[in-house]
Amino acid sequence: MDEERALYIVRAGEAGAIERVLRDYSDKHRATFKFEPTDEDKRKKLCEGIFKVLGKDVPTTCQVSCLEVLRILSRDKKILVPVTTKENMQILLKLAKLSEADDSLEKTSEFPVIVESLKCLCNIVFNSQMAQQLSLELNLAAKLCNLLRKCKDRKYINDIKCFDLRLLFLLSLLHTDIRSQLRYELQGLPLLTQILESAFSIKWTDEYESAIDHNGPPLSPQETDCAIEALKALFNVTVDSWKVHKESDSHQFRVMAAVLRHCLLIVGPTEDKTEELHSNAVNLLSNVPVSCLDVLICPLTHEETVQEATTLDELPSDKTAEKETVLKNNTMVYNGMNMEAIHVLLSFMEKRIDKGSSYREGLTPVLSLLTECSRAHRNIRKFLKDQVLPPLRDVTNRPEVGSTVRNKLVRLMTHVDLGVKQIAAEFLFVLCKERVDSLLKYTGYGNAAGLLAARGLLAGGRGDNWYSEDEDTDTEEYKNAKPKEELLKPMGLKPDGTITPLEEALNQYSVIEETSSDTD
Repeated sequence: MDEERALYIVRAGEAGAIERVLRDYSDKHRATFKFEPTDEDKRKKLCEGIFKVLGKDVPTTCQVSCLEVLRILSRDKKILVPVTTKENMQILLKLAKLSEADDSLEKTSEFPVIVESLKCLCNIVFNSQMAQQLSLELNLAAKLCNLLRKCKDRKYINDIKCFDLRLLFLLSLLHTDIRSQLRYELQGLPLLTQILESAFSIKWTDEYESAIDHNGPPLSPQETDCAIEALKALFNVTVDSWKVHKESDSHQFRVMAAVLRHCLLIVGPTEDKTEELHSNAVNLLSNVPVSCLDVLICPLTHEETVQEATTLDELPSDKTAEKETVLKNNTMVYNGMNMEAIHVLLSFMEKRIDKGSSYREGLTPVLSLLTECSRAHRNIRKFLKDQVLPPLRDVTNRPEVGSTVRNKLVRLMTHVDLGVKQIAAEFLFVLCKERVDSLLKYTGYGNAAGLLAARGLLAGGRGDNWYSEDEDTDTEEYKNAKPKEELLKPMGLKPDGTITPLEEALNQYSVIEETSSDTD
């Protein structure tokens, strides 16, 4: 009955009556996502009628009511086939200020129409293959970039930016060709990076450093949503960039990485929104060429250097092992470098471990990122080693027992998910500079066996990558326990089936092989 009444008024009524009946329909079905199959034909006709109204010169308030109902109806894939035409798409593009390059954004009264039109386009493009094809024909990606350029520095139209970016993300997700167009033809990388700068209100203090106000207000919900959509769109634009990129692109990637560093050091309106923001930043950082991730850390300013010296002086003399890493005024300092962003990534990783689920999607991206950062950047590796694998003091418990980050990561080394298991082991192996003896010291042989077997390192040695030769510092507790600590000794099976140190087992097999090869 709702569709019949609305359709009758839409076909025969004047603008005021159409607006009223559609507003009633919208209020009633705002939360409707499943529709009765028996009313499918009526909904198709109502969609067609709404497009005819939108093609006429009707008041802005009537346009908004039409678009709100169209957005609700476009949740139903089945009714989109007959209404997804080039003519109808062009009507929505015109209302969204996407039809002409010289369309202005001066009339604030038109903003609700623009936003609702973009919402409708998001639903229709997502649910209709015909709309996806028409988007290519109508060069929708270029039009969306033009609209972004008009509103990138105007904070009071965040909703327009947000849904423009969401539509751009959908297009780049559904069409790989659009990713290439955005990256090279439309200069999507600098454009979307500038959108992020605007959302975060970044003030640059150096080429790749921004001012961070730890006491400032959190991002607004609108700014946060806008930033999240920009991060998702940038992910699609830069996917595989870490594999292939021109040297001339390095500056732009460093700028983006510096913006992402800023993103990691600010908070959203809620804890959940902050986690979503940081999660998308982590995903995008995974696309940045690893050589450009050096901007995640930066030398201390003169003021921070003075503060660090003060903090070091305050530490007791018997705490010299901990003096390399200090915390002063919310700044994590290591070896003269500001490590705030890396510390945030480490805390983010630990929270994802503590969740205990969805490790493949939620945990492996940040673990992979920290692994690659550690492999490529010495200061990052040393800082993470200091945080994750501090000098051993408790040598009475097994490595997987306890609540430290090391204990949690060691437990993951025997996880049922092969991908999670591998990346956790790889991260710890890199922190140990790919030295087998060091890995065994912190994880135990049983936990490390899977990685070592895969690398052909069960008998000892080290990986293929080169690391600087800085000394590991063993505590007195570990030095005293090391001769007795059988958990760290590789074991094997003798020919009679009993367990013995691996070296002895290999020797016995060698003897058997030599004697058996003497005669037939």
